[in-house]
Amino acid sequence: MTANALIEILGWISEAGIDVWLDGGWGVDALLETQTRPHKDVDLILGLPHVEPLTRVLKKHGYRLKEGGRAENFVLADDAGREVDVHVVEFDAQANGLYRMENGEVWVFPAEGFSGRGRVQGVEVCCLSPEVAVTCHASGYTPQEKDFADMELLERRFGVVLPPNLRRTKRKARGDSPG
Repeated sequence: MTANALIEILGWISEAGIDVWLDGGWGVDALLETQTRPHKDVDLILGLPHVEPLTRVLKKHGYRLKEGGRAENFVLADDAGREVDVHVVEFDAQANGLYRMENGEVWVFPAEGFSGRGRVQGVEVCCLSPEVAVTCHASGYTPQEKDFADMELLERRFGVVLPPNLRRTKRKARGDSPG
């Protein structure tokens, strides 16, 4: 997913009056206002009432639903291999985003987490705040090398405190062998 493709997709979504927030790698890069690495997809957080409108907009531009998704998390892809990974939340009375995970538990995106603003190629975009981006990376899955790098960049830029599971050991960070 190139920056140009992302801006194009976000333009279609904005023109349709749909609010989305960038998450994942593009969310981090938007916060940093620079692309730090290639991205295979874009992760979007979307309110439940906007699922059908978003799906219609993307289908109009050649995106199709990939198999294996579920109502709360699904992927739309085009023939060029670009993917939009959609995470659907229900907003509660306090504007927290409630996301039902695959195991049935509910993950709460705190309302203040939706205040993030970033830029992709100079275009302002909505994304998760740096603090919530770190919280999301700290729970629910085993971080990969790219996740450690993303979180360290957020720590340096915004001073967010990383939990121990998002810190590489000095040995790994330098690339030294363990023995």
